[in-house]
Amino acid sequence: MAAKSDLPDVRLDPAGLYREEIYTDRRAGTIRRLTPVTVDGATDPKRPVLFSGQTQLLTPAGVLPLAFEIEATTLEGALAKFPEGVNVALEQAIEEAREMRREASSRIVVPEVGAGGIGPGPGGGPGGGKIKFP
Repeated sequence: MAAKSDLPDVRLDPAGLYREEIYTDRRAGTIRRLTPVTVDGATDPKRPVLFSGQTQLLTPAGVLPLAFEIEATTLEGALAKFPEGVNVALEQAIEEAREMRREASSRIVVPEVGAGGIGPGPGGGPGGGKIKFP
């Protein structure tokens, strides 16, 4: 068992407490409203209410979860901006996938044509493969 001094000191920030409420239509997604509260649970009017959205899209590769912040001050405003948030989150997910694909493809090193190296037999002529491992 780890010594007590090795364990992290995890504490909640009493000045950063929120009450969470979730709204869903059980079809398209959910909206989460975070209402700031004081340590006694009363609403804290000094801090803004925060909204976020979540949905899942079915893709050929499987289910793609999307989560995004919604700039709104009311639930009605969050509902109106939900579709826009989905579109922005989807565009970001697509761009991240493209970037990961670019990074993965740049890791493959192709040797120059006519370069020496490992050959098919004695004397070491050019090999038949095109992929070079670093």
